[in-house]
Amino acid sequence: MLLQEIIKPDSVLCNAHARSKKHCLEIMSELLVRGYPGISHESIFEGLIERERLGCTSLDQGVAFPHCRVDGLDSSAGALIKLSDAVEFDSADGEAVDLILGLMVPSDLNDEDQATICSIAELLGDRELRVALREATSSRELYDALCA
Repeated sequence: MLLQEIIKPDSVLCNAHARSKKHCLEIMSELLVRGYPGISHESIFEGLIERERLGCTSLDQGVAFPHCRVDGLDSSAGALIKLSDAVEFDSADGEAVDLILGLMVPSDLNDEDQATICSIAELLGDRELRVALREATSSRELYDALCA
């Protein structure tokens, strides 16, 4: 899995301001649909909210991985946000979240899509990557740190 194939530079936002978990998911939904004119950010927002109802997508350590299935999507697409101030995300460790990697996957998940989800979750558990992402001061630096 190459993150560059899933996350494009214009789907990365550094130092974003979010008032809450819900606002964060709203920003994420808008980033995720860039480059997908046939998919509304409202439908993605609803999908992300519905997924959160099933269980919090926080991975602890200040990182969240919200994702949802999307009808008509051919391949996975992602986005990354680094918040200027962390928000409460109902994390199991109680830590507020400042790094959010969102993912849209096809509604009919195949083995590759499932492997992508697992690989990203594992990648976000890497302490060195989290440090590098948090040190980024621009969206380009954030993208470069993610793809390094």
